[in-house]
Amino acid sequence: MSNETNSSNFIKNIIVNDLETGKHDSIITRFPPEPNGYLHIGHAKSICLNFGLAKDFNGKVNLRFDDTNPVKEDVEYVNSIKEDVQWLGFNWNNLYFASDYFDEMYKRALILIKKGKAYVCDLTQDEIREYRGTLTEPGKESPYRNRSIEENLELFKKMKNGEFKDGEKVLRAKIDMSSPNINFRDPIIYRIAHISHHNTGDKWCIYPMYAFAHPIEDAIEGITHSICTLEFADQRPLYDWFVRECEMENVPRQIEFARLNLTNTVMSKRKLKQLVDEGVTDGWDDPRMPTISGVRRRGYTPESIRNFCHEIGIAKADSTVDSQLLDHFLREDLQPKAPLTMGVIKPLKLVITNYPDDKVEMLEIENNAKDESKGKRLVPFSKELYIEQDDFMEEPIKKYFRLFPGNEVRLKGAYFVKCNDVIKDKNGEIVEVHCTYDPETKSGSGFTGRKVKATIHWVDAKSSVPCEFRLFEPLILDDAPENEGKHFLEQINPGSIEILQGFAEVTQLKDAKPLDKFQFVRNGFFSVDTKYTTDEKLVFNRVVPLKSSFKPGK
Repeated sequence: MSNETNSSNFIKNIIVNDLETGKHDSIITRFPPEPNGYLHIGHAKSICLNFGLAKDFNGKVNLRFDDTNPVKEDVEYVNSIKEDVQWLGFNWNNLYFASDYFDEMYKRALILIKKGKAYVCDLTQDEIREYRGTLTEPGKESPYRNRSIEENLELFKKMKNGEFKDGEKVLRAKIDMSSPNINFRDPIIYRIAHISHHNTGDKWCIYPMYAFAHPIEDAIEGITHSICTLEFADQRPLYDWFVRECEMENVPRQIEFARLNLTNTVMSKRKLKQLVDEGVTDGWDDPRMPTISGVRRRGYTPESIRNFCHEIGIAKADSTVDSQLLDHFLREDLQPKAPLTMGVIKPLKLVITNYPDDKVEMLEIENNAKDESKGKRLVPFSKELYIEQDDFMEEPIKKYFRLFPGNEVRLKGAYFVKCNDVIKDKNGEIVEVHCTYDPETKSGSGFTGRKVKATIHWVDAKSSVPCEFRLFEPLILDDAPENEGKHFLEQINPGSIEILQGFAEVTQLKDAKPLDKFQFVRNGFFSVDTKYTTDEKLVFNRVVPLKSSFKPGK
């Protein structure tokens, strides 16, 4: 984590106090995702926090899959989560599954029944919801609440043995139906689900609920500091009740922090899955998705994400971070790494009419505009080139200094060229600009005879590499897409992707492979796509444009 964990926060202060007072000799944290979807950028904050704390305090960290709901879980998600954590730069001390503890959880549920603190209930889901009451009105007790301990033990055993249908019965904690904390109103502990589990197969047909399983898992593993997001604060007293009443030896301490919210970004796995299932995106790793696999494919770097998470810090109150702050850290990280490259994403042919037909020059151009130590490369230059359409205007607007009829510009690293003619197709569209060059003006020759007001980039038409460029805008138009007052699918940006066919210089790209990063002059930082790139064509995802109006601390 290097500098990402140097600063303090309220969680660190708690841990320091626990260690100094002797409450703990060492700490154990955990990252406990449910394998019901791919991780997103919000999870990165939790990953950095839990793994960072373990490193800072010479403790341990577990990666644990909370796989208590086989209906929504899949081994695909398990594998993707492990890949994402490692890609971010972290390694766990232990790898666990909640399902590894199903036998122990069953024993603890029996303890509750024997203490008269759990019962088998025959109410339907709708009836349980109706009996639960509201935030201002107490709930109503189930008619099955006062079954005997013996009857509950027998019914729970039959549930385990598969003698009841899905939804026919549940096991509930027996706490307080009039509690102001609605989580205490006899929550469900176990439900019946006749479905195969990715880890335990068909051994079980009853599965523990998350609220019961999670604190038991933490206690079994000896987690000292159980760190979670603010929405679980109201469940903390229930977690403590389960640990206490199930007579667990270890007592974890739950600490809540604010989750990461980004503008124009959905952070709900349910909503992200909906985007995938309904074909709004082409999968969990679509470069427009905020999933870790999506941003990795787009070209984000783990360093930039860790630096971003460090910058936003750990708070106790929810807030929304401007997504442009993450863009800032991307540029900061990519600038020294991504070699400067010339690529034309909207090509217009430029013909130098007085340049020899068969001549090819190799011109020197720097590999990094801000770091001379990166050296220079040789780029082919000949009579026919491609420039950006935006770099030519037949009727220039005021203060337009790039190429137009009669105007002279410098081709980057090459010569001055002057536009003399424009070639149009039958529809009146410009297809070529014809120029003449001045051999005396070669870059690096020391020419000072006159100056030009603009330098434009180019690629050699004959040797350039055909490329597809994919430019992205936010997938969600709404700054607050988690607002439940709107349906987020109504906020989808129809212009979230633009696909362009262009060219790039051969020198930098001759050995390009998936996920290689390049800084294309004036167009932004790009990464070679892992899904659509072929031997015949390179496909580039724009990671981030070169500039933004955003400033850190804004």
